[in-house]
This record gives sequence, structure tokens and C-alpha cells, in this order.
Amino acid sequence: MGHFTFEEMNLMCIYNTGTRAGLMESLTEMRGYLPPEETELMALTDSALHKLRAMPDAEFDSLELYPDFDE
Repeated sequence: MGHFTFEEMNLMCIYNTGTRAGLMESLTEMRGYLPPEETELMALTDSALHKLRAMPDAEFDSLELYPDFDE
């Protein structure tokens, strides 16, 4: 698991709190504010949350969750 898409990585960069649990909490909270027509963002958030739940903290700690402004 843990093979995040470019879009998932960008989403996680935006909501990263520094911990896996904190990021999952932030994403879950944000998801609660999405209107029903935001189906793409909802699906993206669900996919990222699913992968985050399946990975151990040590693997999360090795992710580089910093925006890459060069791309």
C-alpha cells in the first residue's frame, strides 16, 4: 500500500499536520464540509484516507509531504 498518486500527495501536503493520525483527522474533517457535488475531491480524499489507514506510522514518517513548486 502507500502508492499515492500525485493528486493524493498534493492533498496530503495541504492538510499535513506532521503525524499520520493528525493528517487523517484533518482530511476526515475537511471531507465533512464537502458538498455532495464535490465527487472528485471526495473520492480523492477517500482514496488517500484508505491508504493512510493501511500504512504504519514509520512508513508515513518516510513520506516527503512538502509541496514541489518546481513541477
